[in-house]
Amino acid sequence: MTVGQTNTLTIKTPEGIEFSLLLAGPVTRFLAWSVDLLAILAVNKLLTLLLGMMGVISRDLAGAVGILGYFVVSIGYGIALEWYWHGQTLGKRLLRLRVNDVNGLQLQFSQIVIRNLLRFIDSLPALYLVGGLACLVNIRAQRLGDIVANTIVVWNPQVDEPDLDQLLEGKYNSFRNYPHLEARLRQHISPSEARIALQALVRRDELEPRSRVTFFENIAAHFKSIVTFPAEAIEGISDEQYIRNVVDALYRTNGLKG
Repeated sequence: MTVGQTNTLTIKTPEGIEFSLLLAGPVTRFLAWSVDLLAILAVNKLLTLLLGMMGVISRDLAGAVGILGYFVVSIGYGIALEWYWHGQTLGKRLLRLRVNDVNGLQLQFSQIVIRNLLRFIDSLPALYLVGGLACLVNIRAQRLGDIVANTIVVWNPQVDEPDLDQLLEGKYNSFRNYPHLEARLRQHISPSEARIALQALVRRDELEPRSRVTFFENIAAHFKSIVTFPAEAIEGISDEQYIRNVVDALYRTNGLKG
């Protein structure tokens, strides 16, 4: 596992497959937190107003409950959404950020709890100054909560229109040596199946590395059951490269568009 000069974290799985993840910087993370803060304040204000309207608490007590409620809601908000949305809150979804395990493993509930409980320390003395400074000096752009929880926050840039030349650049397609099998593949693959293969490549960086391996393994198994290429055509290539070959055969050889 290495960190590049451009805030890119490279993770190598036990299967020998390398993934490059773009680390989210402190500015982007601060913007996402600002969105989350507004959501937290809105929820907390609503709860306080409801309690006051019901006459359950006095105005003075409502203020105290509001302060206490802010900390409870802020911690619960992060834990609930990051678990339900697989590492994302409302702010992270809008900014296309996601919490990942630093080693590419599946994100655990305990990690989410730890990183959110330590927000209190990261937010000291105000506006996440401690957490922001930690992100600046840490090579993985981790705040203290991330360091303890063994997590990172990554950025997934949006890809509106896939550029096939860029997507498939520099990869030799061993299927090209078997045009009759490529033709059979195009004949038996439906448009929806072709789109699934293409979108798998386009959105591959949004997956956790281990999940990405399993995901491509399942998709490749489906296409392998449709057309069988000779052993020499698939020897030594990963399941992701297999899907890359499939997309190349379906879209570039046949002139289809993404």
